[in-house]
Amino acid sequence: MGNSRRMCHRASLSACASLWRSIPCPRSELRLGYVLACGQSFRWNEWNPEYWTGVLDGRVWTLTQTDDHVWYTVYSKEEGASEEEDGFLNTTKRKRRQKDAEEKRMPCNPPKVIKTEEPEPEKEGRLVGEQVIEDRDCKKDQEILRDYLQLNVSLKELYQQWGKCDPNFQNVAKGFPGVRVLRQDPTECLFAFICTSNNHISRITGMIERACSSLGRRLCQLDSVVYYTFPTLEALAAGDTKAKLQELGFGYRAKFVTESAQAILSEHGCDWLESLRLAPYEEARSALCALPGVGAKVADCVCLMALDKPQAVPVDTHVWKIAKRDYLPQLGAGNKSLTGRVYKEIGDYFRTLWGPYAGWAQSVLFCSELKKFQGSADRKKPVGKTEPQT
Repeated sequence: MGNSRRMCHRASLSACASLWRSIPCPRSELRLGYVLACGQSFRWNEWNPEYWTGVLDGRVWTLTQTDDHVWYTVYSKEEGASEEEDGFLNTTKRKRRQKDAEEKRMPCNPPKVIKTEEPEPEKEGRLVGEQVIEDRDCKKDQEILRDYLQLNVSLKELYQQWGKCDPNFQNVAKGFPGVRVLRQDPTECLFAFICTSNNHISRITGMIERACSSLGRRLCQLDSVVYYTFPTLEALAAGDTKAKLQELGFGYRAKFVTESAQAILSEHGCDWLESLRLAPYEEARSALCALPGVGAKVADCVCLMALDKPQAVPVDTHVWKIAKRDYLPQLGAGNKSLTGRVYKEIGDYFRTLWGPYAGWAQSVLFCSELKKFQGSADRKKPVGKTEPQT
């Protein structure tokens, strides 16, 4: 790896203050503790309380928040790491991606989160060898983070809309503010969710990290933790990848990962997944379902979290339970498994009830069902079945 330099996790805003930047954003618009730990992405770890470190856009970031701001810092890559090889998007591609997203997203007034602020730099405490981030890099980083967190979407307005048409949502959402949907890299999102079959969040996280360390490229080391990029399609499609993934504990999922990567490269090309952002929801969903190991739930997860399809409603056991208990009690009669018909009925019901951002509303209720969060909010009893508004 050449001359690598070990760094430390930045575990407070006061440490190396000149290396922290912020985006104005109230907690009602974003709760990092919910969004980064609810199973949307599997690459963020809370190494210190309320400080989350993970890989985004081919670099390592730490995120935290105060009442009115999201704070971020980006770590230097080790010597010898190539920007192109490590997955950086060139300026033209990034602008095209953002333009495409703006054209496809449904209208919703953005929260007032425009100005970037920073703390006063301390006179002491800078890490040896660190460089203060240049203004142009700060602007680019802010664009990357705002796009990833989809801060152009006003969550406050959406919560109000959903609460008006759904008393049950209004009741649950009081304890779960700031749950929004991430806009992830389509390749990482697809192959991460292929690994979710019959699995749980902590185990999926471990599988993804092992795959990255085996097939990705090293970025840097913070304390004792080494960070890597997500594997490229070419790496996932390689002839020996299936065996490697099986050794890493992927089981039967190893076959689906390699076969899906091979199918994408041979039948569509490396830019195909990103191109689905411009396709209609049903078209994108059907195209994903044609891949090995991709069913309706995985396809909807990718549509919602990577392909700009906010109406996609992934239905897993949690959402099925919510639907039967609080909205469609008739689904519990004679349905011991989640059939394709029932899956579609639940998705269509919620799209009619919640509207064009139904997948975002589903994410709030999904969060409320996770055991890890149930001690963090005072949950009241459901108010019963809600009729969709037309």
